[in-house]
Amino acid sequence: MIRTLIALLSLFALPLAQAQTFTASTDPARAQVKLPEPARPELPSLILIGDSTVRNGQDDGQGKGAEGQWGWGNPIAAYLNANKINVVNRAVGGLSSRTYRTSGHWDRTKSLIKKGDWVVMQFGHNDASPVNDNSRARGVLRGTGPEKEDIDNQLTGKRETVYTYGAYLRGYIAEIRAAGATPVVCSPVIRKRWEADGVTVTRAGGNFAAWAAEVAKQEGVAFIDLNEWGALRYEALGKATVEKLFPADMPQETVHTNWLGAAVNAQLVIAGLIQNKVLPDAVYTRRFAPDGSDDRPVVDARKVKAEAPRDPKLPSLVLIGDSTVRSGGQNGAYGWGERLAPFFDTQRINIVNNAIGGRSSRTFFTEGRWASVLEQLKAGDTLLVQFGHNDGARIGDPAGKNRGSVPGIGPETVEDMRPDGSKEMVQSFGWYLARYISDAKAKGASVVILSPIPHKDRWQAGQPRDFENYAAWGEQVARENGAQFIDLTMLVTEAYRTIGAERVDAYFSDARTHTNAAGAVFNATQVVEGLKRLPGKPLQAYLREPTL
Repeated sequence: MIRTLIALLSLFALPLAQAQTFTASTDPARAQVKLPEPARPELPSLILIGDSTVRNGQDDGQGKGAEGQWGWGNPIAAYLNANKINVVNRAVGGLSSRTYRTSGHWDRTKSLIKKGDWVVMQFGHNDASPVNDNSRARGVLRGTGPEKEDIDNQLTGKRETVYTYGAYLRGYIAEIRAAGATPVVCSPVIRKRWEADGVTVTRAGGNFAAWAAEVAKQEGVAFIDLNEWGALRYEALGKATVEKLFPADMPQETVHTNWLGAAVNAQLVIAGLIQNKVLPDAVYTRRFAPDGSDDRPVVDARKVKAEAPRDPKLPSLVLIGDSTVRSGGQNGAYGWGERLAPFFDTQRINIVNNAIGGRSSRTFFTEGRWASVLEQLKAGDTLLVQFGHNDGARIGDPAGKNRGSVPGIGPETVEDMRPDGSKEMVQSFGWYLARYISDAKAKGASVVILSPIPHKDRWQAGQPRDFENYAAWGEQVARENGAQFIDLTMLVTEAYRTIGAERVDAYFSDARTHTNAAGAVFNATQVVEGLKRLPGKPLQAYLREPTL
């Protein structure tokens, strides 16, 4: 569980550093709230409206940093490309679907909405408050029907007609559509409340969550079930870990998350946007499924036949790795291994790409893929190994899809529960690499370990180098076990810096990780450059000038 928490903290450290601060107030009767506007008006905008679970207080953690209270509308920006879309968090703490409108915030927000924008609404936590009092007077009538009630508002001193929760949501939907934008409805985020068994989260039941779903269905708009998805996510993480998603100095808090909890909720919103096909694929920098994992499915390795050498009499250059080595054209993505053959004289050497998407150093071994590759390996072959992109998945978290390896190169193990209830002792990243090396050498093959290709957003000058730990671990394991090493991360990074951001952007099929065909050729060129630099130049005799 401690490793799960550390992994979660690591995953969300970057978005916190990117947080922006705006002045805000939770009492619309006393002050006008200054809210952000689109940073680049020429871009489409994802506009968020809601309460403190979307944007809490001054949106700065109340000066407590990551342990303060945060809404999901802040960390979600890190999962979307700021060069393609604005994220405009117009939510205000303390408001309901009713008072967001009556306080004037909706009119000010509506003026920013333009054709092609998207507006995500999430209300409900404050809507159950009293309809009329001298404190906040923010409650709504229950349900989704046409009922209404005229009151003399004790807080404002004005006559007001109060409507149902559903009526307020329908009003927002109609006005968003009239502006040429797309509305999205979210149920309120789940509360941290557990049943007596300590493992089941209490759902909101047939109230605001159900009413939000009902309105979305009636109006034909996308719906994101943060109530049910959040409950499932908390149950998967477990009670002890969920406690770490809330401010440590407020153990009684059940609604307002800290930064880590806000990021978990932001993942669910991203998952909902993806599932409902709301935004263009190109705007995402990270993609999530409702369980918090990468939304791309992991192909069953047993259904992917191992590639065999074209001519068994020839030596083979055998590749193992993940989708950055072989993607097969899925969604326009290709790995560098799929564009490597033109650099070699294939009449003298086989190029055998047995990488498979979604794999880590661990799952390539445990799912039997390595055994089938090893069966074909022979003396005189060369094995290229590149893992790391999926090894950082959280051990113990179902969202990790049992892919994470233990950080480092040592003998430490961590127990993981598999979907069928069986237990697996997970080894370190270095352990799996060392196993590949020793098994291959026992067959008379030589081995080259490669560090992962860099992400699209982690190569520019001034940024920390990408995959620093995995590169260091790979180099050390190679050195200690008689293999060679290529720092492919830095070879590609340096090449990207030479050609510049505009060309690099054109080399990717998605927001961050996978290259298109041209990008695969570019990275294959760097792999060949790394092979040329190896001591003794073991593959030099097989290289040729490519015809691309």
